[in-house]
Amino acid sequence: MGADSNSAENAPVAATPDDVDALIDAARYGDMEDVTSLAAAGVPLDSRDDQGRTALHMAAANGHLSIVDYIISKGADVNAANAEKNTPLHWACLNGHVQVIVSSYCKDSTTSGRQLMRQ
Repeated sequence: MGADSNSAENAPVAATPDDVDALIDAARYGDMEDVTSLAAAGVPLDSRDDQGRTALHMAAANGHLSIVDYIISKGADVNAANAEKNTPLHWACLNGHVQVIVSSYCKDSTTSGRQLMRQ
């Protein structure tokens, strides 16, 4: 396992529902320590709950910029849509988290969030 062993694309395929809930709750409430611990333990950062939400949805919706940056840096899908077809970017916009949008999705022209905004 190399330095990128926790990236979303290299992560294990499945986690227990409790692990997924713990990750999503940690992202929702801004608990970076739990987010990084769960990722290090092998919980995929793109894990979804029963409504299709990911940790990135919850961090973006609640304005937790450092967690959004961390999850994106690990390769999470910024275009992940929940059951209602909303992406983390939608939730950041709906909740007025401009700093999340600017800092995490518009850093440079190579950021996938920037590419999303061009579509």
